Amino acid sequence: MKFSVLLMACFALLMPAVTGAQQPANPPANLAPDQLIKNVSNEVLEIVRKDKDIQAGNNKKILDLVETKVLPHFNFTHMTQLALARDWRVANPAQQKTLTDEFRTLLVRTYSKALTEYKNQVIEFKPFSLKNGETDVKVRTQIVQSGAKPISLDYYLEMLPQGWKVYDIEVSGISLVTNYRDSFASEVRNNGIDGLIATLQTKNRSLESK
Repeated sequence: MKFSVLLMACFALLMPAVTGAQQPANPPANLAPDQLIKNVSNEVLEIVRKDKDIQAGNNKKILDLVETKVLPHFNFTHMTQLALARDWRVANPAQQKTLTDEFRTLLVRTYSKALTEYKNQVIEFKPFSLKNGETDVKVRTQIVQSGAKPISLDYYLEMLPQGWKVYDIEVSGISLVTNYRDSFASEVRNNGIDGLIATLQTKNRSLESK
Protein backbone atom coordinates (compact mmCIF):
# COMPACT_ATOMS: atom_id res chain seq x y z
CA MET A 1 0.00 0.00 0.00
CA LYS A 2 1.32 3.47 -0.88
CA PHE A 3 2.41 5.30 2.25
CA SER A 4 0.57 8.47 1.23
CA VAL A 5 -2.73 6.57 1.17
CA LEU A 6 -2.11 4.96 4.54
CA LEU A 7 -1.12 8.33 5.90
CA MET A 8 -4.49 9.72 4.90
CA ALA A 9 -6.15 6.81 6.69
CA CYS A 10 -4.19 7.63 9.80
CA PHE A 11 -5.21 11.29 9.78
CA ALA A 12 -8.81 10.58 10.69
CA LEU A 13 -7.89 9.77 14.28
CA LEU A 14 -5.39 12.59 14.45
CA MET A 15 -7.54 15.54 13.39
CA PRO A 16 -10.33 17.49 15.04
CA ALA A 17 -13.95 17.11 14.08
CA VAL A 18 -15.34 20.02 12.10
CA THR A 19 -18.38 20.32 14.36
CA GLY A 20 -19.06 19.57 18.00
CA ALA A 21 -17.48 20.57 21.28
CA GLN A 22 -14.45 18.97 22.87
CA GLN A 23 -15.33 15.63 24.42
CA PRO A 24 -13.96 14.07 27.58
CA ALA A 25 -10.84 11.90 27.43
CA ASN A 26 -10.99 8.12 27.69
CA PRO A 27 -14.54 7.71 26.35
CA PRO A 28 -16.78 5.07 27.95
CA ALA A 29 -17.28 1.71 26.27
CA ASN A 30 -20.91 2.47 25.42
CA LEU A 31 -20.08 5.62 23.44
CA ALA A 32 -21.56 5.71 19.91
CA PRO A 33 -18.99 4.81 17.23
CA ASP A 34 -19.01 8.17 15.45
CA GLN A 35 -18.59 10.02 18.73
CA LEU A 36 -15.80 7.67 19.74
CA ILE A 37 -13.75 8.62 16.69
CA LYS A 38 -14.42 12.30 17.26
CA ASN A 39 -13.32 12.04 20.88
CA VAL A 40 -10.09 10.23 20.08
CA SER A 41 -9.34 12.72 17.31
CA ASN A 42 -9.74 15.70 19.60
CA GLU A 43 -7.78 14.21 22.46
CA VAL A 44 -4.82 13.09 20.35
CA LEU A 45 -4.56 16.33 18.41
CA GLU A 46 -4.71 18.38 21.60
CA ILE A 47 -1.72 16.43 22.93
CA VAL A 48 0.18 16.88 19.67
CA ARG A 49 -0.47 20.61 19.66
CA LYS A 50 0.87 21.04 23.20
CA ASP A 51 3.84 18.67 23.11
CA LYS A 52 6.90 20.26 21.51
CA ASP A 53 8.82 16.97 21.64
CA ILE A 54 6.20 15.23 19.49
CA GLN A 55 6.17 18.12 17.05
CA ALA A 56 9.95 17.80 16.81
CA GLY A 57 9.66 14.09 16.00
CA ASN A 58 10.42 12.44 19.35
CA ASN A 59 9.79 8.83 18.33
CA LYS A 60 9.36 7.43 21.85
CA LYS A 61 6.72 9.99 22.78
CA ILE A 62 4.93 9.49 19.48
CA LEU A 63 4.82 5.71 19.92
CA ASP A 64 3.65 6.08 23.51
CA LEU A 65 0.84 8.40 22.40
CA VAL A 66 -0.34 6.02 19.68
CA GLU A 67 -0.10 3.02 22.00
CA THR A 68 -2.08 4.60 24.83
CA LYS A 69 -4.64 6.77 23.03
CA VAL A 70 -5.28 5.24 19.61
CA LEU A 71 -4.53 1.52 19.50
CA PRO A 72 -6.97 0.50 22.25
CA HIS A 73 -9.74 1.35 19.78
CA PHE A 74 -8.55 -1.10 17.10
CA ASN A 75 -9.19 -4.85 16.79
CA PHE A 76 -5.88 -6.02 15.35
CA THR A 77 -6.80 -9.71 15.40
CA HIS A 78 -9.75 -9.06 13.09
CA MET A 79 -7.64 -6.75 10.93
CA THR A 80 -4.97 -9.41 10.50
CA GLN A 81 -7.58 -12.06 9.78
CA LEU A 82 -9.04 -9.88 7.01
CA ALA A 83 -5.60 -9.19 5.56
CA LEU A 84 -4.74 -12.91 5.39
CA ALA A 85 -8.20 -14.03 4.22
CA ARG A 86 -8.28 -17.83 3.84
CA ASP A 87 -4.59 -18.12 4.75
CA TRP A 88 -5.54 -17.22 8.32
CA ARG A 89 -6.96 -20.73 8.71
CA VAL A 90 -3.67 -22.22 7.51
CA ALA A 91 -1.79 -20.66 10.41
CA ASN A 92 -1.74 -22.39 13.78
CA PRO A 93 -2.68 -20.39 16.93
CA ALA A 94 0.93 -19.49 17.71
CA GLN A 95 1.49 -18.26 14.16
CA GLN A 96 -1.77 -16.30 14.22
CA LYS A 97 -0.65 -14.51 17.38
CA THR A 98 2.76 -13.71 15.88
CA LEU A 99 1.21 -12.49 12.64
CA THR A 100 -1.17 -10.25 14.58
CA ASP A 101 1.67 -8.83 16.67
CA GLU A 102 3.85 -8.14 13.63
CA PHE A 103 1.02 -6.64 11.56
CA ARG A 104 0.11 -4.46 14.53
CA THR A 105 3.72 -3.27 14.80
CA LEU A 106 3.82 -2.52 11.07
CA LEU A 107 0.68 -0.38 11.27
CA VAL A 108 1.80 1.31 14.48
CA ARG A 109 5.14 2.41 13.07
CA THR A 110 3.53 3.72 9.91
CA TYR A 111 0.71 5.33 11.90
CA SER A 112 3.16 7.08 14.20
CA LYS A 113 4.85 8.68 11.21
CA ALA A 114 1.58 10.45 10.44
CA LEU A 115 1.78 12.41 13.69
CA THR A 116 4.89 14.22 12.49
CA GLU A 117 3.34 15.11 9.12
CA TYR A 118 0.09 16.73 10.18
CA LYS A 119 -0.52 19.77 7.96
CA ASN A 120 -3.79 21.25 9.24
CA GLN A 121 -6.12 19.05 7.22
CA VAL A 122 -9.55 18.68 8.78
CA ILE A 123 -12.15 15.93 8.90
CA GLU A 124 -15.82 16.33 8.10
CA PHE A 125 -18.13 13.69 9.55
CA LYS A 126 -21.05 12.53 7.44
CA PRO A 127 -24.47 12.04 9.04
CA PHE A 128 -24.54 8.87 11.12
CA SER A 129 -27.41 6.97 12.68
CA LEU A 130 -26.99 3.89 14.85
CA LYS A 131 -29.91 1.52 14.47
CA ASN A 132 -31.15 -0.44 17.45
CA GLY A 133 -29.21 -3.69 17.77
CA GLU A 134 -26.54 -2.85 15.20
CA THR A 135 -23.14 -4.32 16.02
CA ASP A 136 -21.26 -3.63 12.76
CA VAL A 137 -21.26 -0.10 11.34
CA LYS A 138 -19.52 2.30 8.98
CA VAL A 139 -18.66 5.85 10.01
CA ARG A 140 -18.26 7.98 6.89
CA THR A 141 -15.94 10.97 6.82
CA GLN A 142 -13.93 12.99 4.35
CA ILE A 143 -10.58 14.76 4.54
CA VAL A 144 -10.70 18.40 3.50
CA GLN A 145 -7.39 19.90 2.44
CA SER A 146 -6.51 23.21 0.84
CA GLY A 147 -6.00 23.12 -2.91
CA ALA A 148 -7.15 19.52 -3.41
CA LYS A 149 -10.35 17.54 -3.71
CA PRO A 150 -11.80 16.03 -0.52
CA ILE A 151 -10.84 12.42 0.11
CA SER A 152 -13.48 10.01 1.36
CA LEU A 153 -12.41 8.04 4.42
CA ASP A 154 -14.67 5.50 6.09
CA TYR A 155 -14.26 3.53 9.31
CA TYR A 156 -15.67 0.07 9.92
CA LEU A 157 -16.34 -0.69 13.56
CA GLU A 158 -17.73 -3.66 15.43
CA MET A 159 -19.20 -3.89 18.90
CA LEU A 160 -17.19 -6.06 21.27
CA PRO A 161 -17.60 -6.54 25.03
CA GLN A 162 -14.99 -3.79 25.51
CA GLY A 163 -16.90 -1.35 23.28
CA TRP A 164 -16.67 -0.28 19.62
CA LYS A 165 -13.45 -1.25 17.84
CA VAL A 166 -12.14 -0.30 14.40
CA TYR A 167 -11.37 -3.30 12.20
CA ASP A 168 -10.90 -1.65 8.80
CA ILE A 169 -10.51 1.73 7.13
CA GLU A 170 -11.35 2.62 3.53
CA VAL A 171 -9.64 5.47 1.71
CA SER A 172 -11.47 6.45 -1.48
CA GLY A 173 -13.07 3.02 -1.42
CA ILE A 174 -9.76 1.15 -0.92
CA SER A 175 -9.58 -1.01 2.20
CA LEU A 176 -6.55 -0.54 4.39
CA VAL A 177 -6.29 -4.16 5.52
CA THR A 178 -7.38 -5.94 2.36
CA ASN A 179 -4.90 -3.85 0.38
CA TYR A 180 -2.24 -6.04 2.00
CA ARG A 181 -4.04 -9.20 0.95
CA ASP A 182 -2.35 -9.83 -2.40
CA SER A 183 1.18 -9.36 -1.07
CA PHE A 184 0.44 -11.52 1.98
CA ALA A 185 -1.10 -14.26 -0.17
CA SER A 186 1.87 -14.21 -2.54
CA GLU A 187 4.31 -14.55 0.33
CA VAL A 188 2.38 -17.45 1.83
CA ARG A 189 2.23 -19.22 -1.54
CA ASN A 190 5.96 -18.87 -2.02
CA ASN A 191 7.32 -19.26 1.50
CA GLY A 192 4.47 -20.34 3.77
CA ILE A 193 3.18 -18.70 6.92
CA ASP A 194 6.64 -18.60 8.49
CA GLY A 195 7.93 -16.82 5.39
CA LEU A 196 5.29 -14.12 5.80
CA ILE A 197 6.18 -13.76 9.48
CA ALA A 198 9.85 -13.37 8.57
CA THR A 199 9.01 -10.74 5.93
CA LEU A 200 6.96 -8.71 8.41
CA GLN A 201 9.67 -8.96 11.05
CA THR A 202 12.29 -7.75 8.55
CA LYS A 203 10.07 -4.85 7.51
CA ASN A 204 9.46 -3.86 11.12
CA ARG A 205 13.18 -3.96 11.95
CA SER A 206 13.82 -1.73 8.96
CA LEU A 207 11.19 0.77 10.09
CA GLU A 208 12.55 0.72 13.62
CA SER A 209 16.08 1.47 12.43
CA LYS A 210 14.79 4.53 10.58
